[in-house]
Amino acid sequence: MATDIKAPTFPESVAEGSVAAWHKKPGDSVERDELIVEIETDKVVLEVVAPEAGTLSEILAEEGDTVESEQLLGRLGAGEAKGEAPADKQDEPKSEAKAEAPAAGGGKTHEVKAPTFPESIQEGTVASWSKQVGDAVKRDEVLAEIETDKVVLEVVAPADGALTEIQAEEGSQVTSEQVLAIFTEGAGGGAKPATKGEEKPAASADDGASDEKVGGKILAPAARKLVAEHDLDVAKIEGTGKGGRVLKEDVQRAVNDGSAKKAAKPAGGAQAAAAAAPVVEGERPEKRVPMSRLRQTIAKRLVQAQQTAAMLTTYNEVDMSAVMELRGQYKETFQKAHDVKLGFMGFFVKAASEALKRFPDVNASIDGTDIVYHGYQDIGVAVSTDRGLVVPVLRDTDSMKIADVEKGIVDFGKRARDGKLGIDEMQGGTFTITNGGTFGSLMSTPILNPPQTAILGMHKIQERPMAVNGKVEIRPMMYLAVSYDHRMIDGKDAVRFLVTIKELLEDPARLLLDI
Repeated sequence: MATDIKAPTFPESVAEGSVAAWHKKPGDSVERDELIVEIETDKVVLEVVAPEAGTLSEILAEEGDTVESEQLLGRLGAGEAKGEAPADKQDEPKSEAKAEAPAAGGGKTHEVKAPTFPESIQEGTVASWSKQVGDAVKRDEVLAEIETDKVVLEVVAPADGALTEIQAEEGSQVTSEQVLAIFTEGAGGGAKPATKGEEKPAASADDGASDEKVGGKILAPAARKLVAEHDLDVAKIEGTGKGGRVLKEDVQRAVNDGSAKKAAKPAGGAQAAAAAAPVVEGERPEKRVPMSRLRQTIAKRLVQAQQTAAMLTTYNEVDMSAVMELRGQYKETFQKAHDVKLGFMGFFVKAASEALKRFPDVNASIDGTDIVYHGYQDIGVAVSTDRGLVVPVLRDTDSMKIADVEKGIVDFGKRARDGKLGIDEMQGGTFTITNGGTFGSLMSTPILNPPQTAILGMHKIQERPMAVNGKVEIRPMMYLAVSYDHRMIDGKDAVRFLVTIKELLEDPARLLLDI
């Protein structure tokens, strides 16, 4: 008897969705609660699992089709899956091929799957394979990296053994829990399944595939980042990936032994860029590279922010003399006591937390036609990485000490550059601070981080002549900018909010006295 597979019940705010990906095809056997298909809506990706064990007999809504709440997607029937031998035919070649594919002393076989993506992430890209078919690996050793629009996720080995088949090549798009490869316990040492017989020689080639690429080598995304960071000569790096592809581990090995350092000669930005990507020859060279998933998401969100919000920016300037004097007086004592440097961001986070309490509209967000007032201050701090801008969130900043803020920011910065930030650490902020001054920006207009309704922009501290008590004095000044959603925040409140931050920074004692 056939069992209907239906779309989930959509929330009231979701009218329809589209079939994002089928994880099974007709004839495949499935277990109860195993993921069958994903439905993508304008807010979340919903998973549809098997209501019972059986075989997928029919697909009624193909990938890309638009479906409604509880619409019939397919049917699940009982019986053996197509391609699986019944019990009395277990010794036939087809069944044996699946069991013996690991070869070379393989044991139990595992499916290597992509990590479970959060609801806010729909898919990822296979950035690099650290191991190839036949390579011996240890339990929990990194096999592959999946790049999403927010973080890089690592896929590790489930046991000691080896990869016997790679099903998702580098650069391919994968969904949550999609099968990436087949792994066999105890295998390794150059085992080569028949299905990958043509790929193994390319994977073991050590010639860098220079005969296939004129003037350059193929680099995995993670390797490309490291090459650019350390300004290495790609020609000196031996690629161990498929087709001579240079992997992250190859670059790290070259960094450690210093074998790929460039010769001492003028090296401009063009040379570093050339080392990080295939060379394009000609008198007027051009280079076309795919936009990373993170960069695509940044672009989409920035455009969305300007299209959906009535964004306006107000400016002011703050005299940083008092903060700089306080910092200079206590920075050594502070570092000895807390094992972290005393920076400026701690003062700004604490000043913003106090100002947000006084102006709750600035700390609110818009959800459709509702205004959500947050009784806490979770401040996101923009961190620049080689992959793009990420905004990890400091939780309950009102109750944090300046030392806690500084430690949190240092930790975020390090893990952001290493791609180790968790998804939950970059969600749910009520306000954002971005500091363009670290790159020399004197003034800019920050763009909102939806669904937040305001963002504070810090800038470069520059000495300027200022009129102080009727006299001209040279003071360290910083321009501040607050961009806000005028649908939610009136201009008066935005200006007063920024003035409050200015006053708290120009007289830091106010932060202690709560005045």
